[in-house]
Amino acid sequence: MKTFPASQLIINADGSAFHLHLKPEYLADKIILVGDQDRVNIVASFFDEGSIECDVQSREFHTITGKYKGKRISCISTGIGTDNCDIVMNEIDSLANIDYNTREEKAEKRHLEIIRIGTCGGMQEDIPLGTFLVSQKSIGFDGVLAFYHDRDKISDLGFEKALVDYIGYPKKAAVPYVVSANEELVNRIAQDDMMRGCTIAANGFYGPQGRNLRVDIAVPDINEKISAFRYEGQRITNYEMEGSCIAGLALHMGHKAMTVCCVIAQRKVEAANTDYKPRVKELIKTVLERY
Repeated sequence: MKTFPASQLIINADGSAFHLHLKPEYLADKIILVGDQDRVNIVASFFDEGSIECDVQSREFHTITGKYKGKRISCISTGIGTDNCDIVMNEIDSLANIDYNTREEKAEKRHLEIIRIGTCGGMQEDIPLGTFLVSQKSIGFDGVLAFYHDRDKISDLGFEKALVDYIGYPKKAAVPYVVSANEELVNRIAQDDMMRGCTIAANGFYGPQGRNLRVDIAVPDINEKISAFRYEGQRITNYEMEGSCIAGLALHMGHKAMTVCCVIAQRKVEAANTDYKPRVKELIKTVLERY
């Protein structure tokens, strides 16, 4: 088994993970990830009365562990972006599978279930505002997975090549990677009343999502190309900013993971809903019921 020195695994003086400030005993096997730290409180508002075990915050990372109808769940905020999700995924995996006293990898592994609940922008005209959309595939524009060994083994290389060739992707940008969510988890949460699709996790909100403000973007018609792209009957349905790293690292680590978002913007018809919180709260309740 591997042993991890302090330079690789930083543990706080109180025995908690460096960024999350979460101790191993407070990590549940079922985990909900949200971007907004305030959304953790919304998730926890559904928890059973008197069931909350911990409420810890450090920077944008806010964790509450409790129970929903007897199911033990940790809700953790990641902040925005796959770089933050790289931190969260590695630290929750370390809490589950590394002994923080000996710094040794555990012989018996815990396999976590991880669901990201977020918001997104729809990329097809037939996806209305308020849709609950599950990412069967996540397309990473961020490059995070390239820093891990054997990224090609968990990626859909045919989809990647077809997308890059079709878009005319910027040559100096990180090559997109395409990874699948856990099928069992997708079926359990999506059932027959949520849309399923392929989701881009962009590494920025403006240029990387085709928004053109004062600085011109490299591929001005990138969103038109993304909307028109098809690969083996699949199309790109939406943009968000975290799911690819979560799905990719979960596959590497042996965990189940998926992303489900509420569509709050429609990029094809230039529409947005700023009063989306009640609909997101409905999505949270639905996920908790099916988790």
